Amino acid sequence: MIRKACLLLIVAILLPTWAHAAGPITLETLLDEMVDRTAVARFPDPAYTCHQASSYHRESVAPDQPGWFANQDRSNFIRSETNQGRTEWVLMDEKGPGAIVRFWVTAPHYLGTIRIYLDGADEPVLAERVDKLVGGKALVGPPLSAERSRGRNLYLPIPYAKHCKVTFDRANFNKTNDRKDLLYYQINYRTYAPGTEVTSFSRQQLATAKSKVASVQERLLKPHLVNMPPPGGYHADNTETIKPGGRFLFVPSVELDTTPAPAALYHLMIEINAKDRAQALRSTVLAMEFDGQKTVWCPLGDFFGSGVGLNPYRGWYRRIPKKGELWSYWVMPYQKTCRIWLENHGQQPVEGRVAFARGPWKWDDRSMYFHANWRQQRGIPTKTGGKGAIDWNFLKADGQGVFVGDTLALVNRSESWWGEGDEKIYVDGEKFPSHFGTGTEDYYGYAWGNTNFFESPFHAQPRVEGPKNFGNTTDTRVRLLDAIPFRKSLNFDMEVWHWRKTTVDYAATTYWYGRPGATANHRPAPTEAAQPVEYNMKSPVPKKKKNAK
Repeated sequence: MIRKACLLLIVAILLPTWAHAAGPITLETLLDEMVDRTAVARFPDPAYTCHQASSYHRESVAPDQPGWFANQDRSNFIRSETNQGRTEWVLMDEKGPGAIVRFWVTAPHYLGTIRIYLDGADEPVLAERVDKLVGGKALVGPPLSAERSRGRNLYLPIPYAKHCKVTFDRANFNKTNDRKDLLYYQINYRTYAPGTEVTSFSRQQLATAKSKVASVQERLLKPHLVNMPPPGGYHADNTETIKPGGRFLFVPSVELDTTPAPAALYHLMIEINAKDRAQALRSTVLAMEFDGQKTVWCPLGDFFGSGVGLNPYRGWYRRIPKKGELWSYWVMPYQKTCRIWLENHGQQPVEGRVAFARGPWKWDDRSMYFHANWRQQRGIPTKTGGKGAIDWNFLKADGQGVFVGDTLALVNRSESWWGEGDEKIYVDGEKFPSHFGTGTEDYYGYAWGNTNFFESPFHAQPRVEGPKNFGNTTDTRVRLLDAIPFRKSLNFDMEVWHWRKTTVDYAATTYWYGRPGATANHRPAPTEAAQPVEYNMKSPVPKKKKNAK
């Protein structure tokens, strides 16, 4: 049984601490923004767009044209050019003001040098071997720069005032067919409105920001200890048994309803106990309503990035310790009213224990509601080698908002790789997606269908059931500086592209903020949440017997 005792929440109930002061955007202001969870709950000011340069297969030109699901997503560059006698392949070439906010690569050998040229300079501001720059320690160490299951990631922002060009100096694999030349890449970058003042990155700037970088690194690795609360900055917990078909309304709560609106929910902890907890984590749903607008409806395991079953990991916005508590650090503001409850769509009683912390919020014309939407489809048919691949929709949002992350929980009924599919994200009615990826695992920051557990502030793979890629897999990603603002709409598709003929189940949770009136296409799906989960599955492929002596 879960004891009904007070739980001291190590939380911060503080007014928003980050706002862009008059003055330029710099490496240091971007680092401050990265670790301020309140910043993303307001529409960006100064305004920016977020795009992605990648090595996606250039035969993909339109959904109604051959090649839309082409899969040779490597060593595809914008062009080649000669610099000081070197042939360099251009990965990104964009006008500023802006900033690189995520850089991902993978390769079999990591040979060759990446060069980053800023503001039209003939000499690069950075020139490093690819694996030392991205995922290595040429600039910073982990977690801002780290290798995650064979994917190399750099999250240190690189701002630029006028222009940014990124090049690679190996021969092109598509011409040599030599795996030593092969490179997959994704670069997410912001572009600010013309006239926005940005101070371009330099080695000296990085050296000056050494203490700031160290502080941000430490906070990213200890998300639950960021901004300790003042005395009294925590609440007691509530516990209730939820019968099948019942619900547990825990906000508002009489003894805790003392924070005047406008306010924000800052931290949330939920722990559940049931005979079949894996099933309870899918069939027990978290629902939220802010100022009369229903914005969250999501099974608990999916909302917290665990997927099917209880899978401990630690991220910037969510954390699941081994003892089983589910922690959320998303900031959720509202003007007048907030209602949060649990729904039991399963066949067993569930005991739920909940604690939360809320505090003041200054509501303005940039403040946004938090949204989380869930979609599941079971038995999606696949064909050998990606034939019959489809674009499967994660989310279509209408209105004004910012996309901040997602979780994919899937069931694969083959030991073969399921995730060759590329993400395609369309913003404000784009005909061609401004984010076109190179593979599902690349989107989540790892590579080569790797089955190892990994966790970081930015992305995680809490569960791979196995053997190989068989069974349940959970991948999750949150967007800090690489969040995607939209003014009219956002449409996020992920290709379902498998190497074998089988069936897969996809369940996607999307996290985003929206101005009042913003809506999503996926509605509550209680029938899907109630479906029995497949857990600790057995592979149909027989194990090979050892030869007798």
